[in-house]
Amino acid sequence: MTGISTLIKVITSYVTVKVLATIVGPSGIALIGQLQNFITVLTTLGAGGINNGVVKYVSEYKDNQVMLKKILSNGFKITACLSLIVGFIIILLSGFLSKSILLDKQYSYLFVIFGISLFFLSINNFFLSVLNGYQEFRRFVIVNIITSIIGLIFTIILVLLFNIKGALLAIVTYQSVIIIFTVIYIKKLRWFTKLYLWSSWNKDVIKKYTYYSFMAIVSAVTVPLTQFIIRRFLIHEYSMTDAGYWESMNKISGLYLMLFTSTFSVYYLPKLSEIKDHAGLKNEILKTYKIFGPVLLITLIAIFLLKELVVSVLFTSSFDPVKNLFSWQLLGDFFKIMSWILAFVMVAKSMSKIYIITEISFSVLQIILTYFFVNHYGLTGAVQAYFVNYFIYFWTMVVLFKNILFKK
Repeated sequence: MTGISTLIKVITSYVTVKVLATIVGPSGIALIGQLQNFITVLTTLGAGGINNGVVKYVSEYKDNQVMLKKILSNGFKITACLSLIVGFIIILLSGFLSKSILLDKQYSYLFVIFGISLFFLSINNFFLSVLNGYQEFRRFVIVNIITSIIGLIFTIILVLLFNIKGALLAIVTYQSVIIIFTVIYIKKLRWFTKLYLWSSWNKDVIKKYTYYSFMAIVSAVTVPLTQFIIRRFLIHEYSMTDAGYWESMNKISGLYLMLFTSTFSVYYLPKLSEIKDHAGLKNEILKTYKIFGPVLLITLIAIFLLKELVVSVLFTSSFDPVKNLFSWQLLGDFFKIMSWILAFVMVAKSMSKIYIITEISFSVLQIILTYFFVNHYGLTGAVQAYFVNYFIYFWTMVVLFKNILFKK
């Protein structure tokens, strides 16, 4: 069922990328990437970074109604309060953010709109996390399919009407609309009541969420911020167009990696959260490697061999330089997914300290490597740095989890 949802998301994402590439070109793709990175950061901050925690604790306590009420009500109140506060701050700083993120004050209205919609977007993501924790796959899949289709329709209509401004407007609006459809699908579920969603605060539950909040916020800030810094560096050293080529390669990666990362969130994380012993954890990790490793390898080889077709189908002839970035990017993607299989254990088992240290360390390392490789090898250096960073990250994960992987 996750595969069905992901397939539809890949198709709608492909059409979206194709429309954007045709109408706004490489420089427009770079600008869109800047806004998407910012929204990723603020969406996590607006939810308090607790969504993975909601998945874990709902999965863990779904048969304990007393504890479940505390988990849901505190999670809902944290999300509601923080999204309103962060949204208000975004509106106040709209002019500054427009100049800093999109390099022009004329886009300040986008940040005002996003500040207003953040509350609805955050509450929707909270409900989806609860469905995920309950493993309500049918409802979860339906809502995700609707999200993908609405996102596609919003983007195409607004891009055709307003060009690049329409694309940016679609990014900040469409996700908040989905809450209407989510509520329709969950309104009859037992937990969708005031009793479960709005009881008193509980210090112990807030403390539990805090671990996930730190991890999610660090992850949400470091990855988009790293991409933001690298993109700004490429714009400064080369041009907006060259930065657009690099961003386009990231878009291609995002499309096929979605097939793998969606399974991590929907199946793998709740499964790891349920496992209590090292033997079971080892079996689940090795089983995941046996399934994902060969499939990922075949997928990456096929994409490399078909890179000419991929670029021509996804983009236009003005994106031809992207073809030179494939080999290093695909190698980096392989080690990225292989390392994430282990990194998700840190999320599932609330290993917040080591998670935060590794996230920050390897984000900084990627920036340093990018500066070094780009100065020596040009634009290709950006994807070479990506590969080296995730190669080192993978072996770091193996060392960290050697006791689980190799001890009988």
